[in-house]
Amino acid sequence: MSASPVIALRKAIRAYLLADAGFAAAFGQKLYDETPHGTEPPYALFGEAQLRDWSADLSPGAEQLFTIGVTSTMRGLSEALQLAQRIADLLDEAPLSLEGHRLIDLRFLTMETRREQSGRFARVNLRFRATTEFFNGAQ
Repeated sequence: MSASPVIALRKAIRAYLLADAGFAAAFGQKLYDETPHGTEPPYALFGEAQLRDWSADLSPGAEQLFTIGVTSTMRGLSEALQLAQRIADLLDEAPLSLEGHRLIDLRFLTMETRREQSGRFARVNLRFRATTEFFNGAQ
């Protein structure tokens, strides 16, 4: 059985974002699958992922729709929007290397803002689409 394309993509995204000096300056290592209790914003969080079959005749593949959320406690949405835009810019068409899969395409799709907990937190959700194909190394 091959590795999950969702896991492979998240690992590649994590490595790519954490290697960027601008991301590291803004977030440090705060890119999570689940936010640890007591973590102070700003931070980025992998959200929901939807996986669909995207296979061709000779090539098994997957399409993923996924979100990355940015949370901030700064008044207004400007910090959260700036940080989210940095992630969108970095990941749109990024040349990621995935374990067990080949990235065909990665695109930024949409951005949505909202306030949580009576306006205490600003949240920006970024939605992306990625297509991958299984890669066994022998191709």
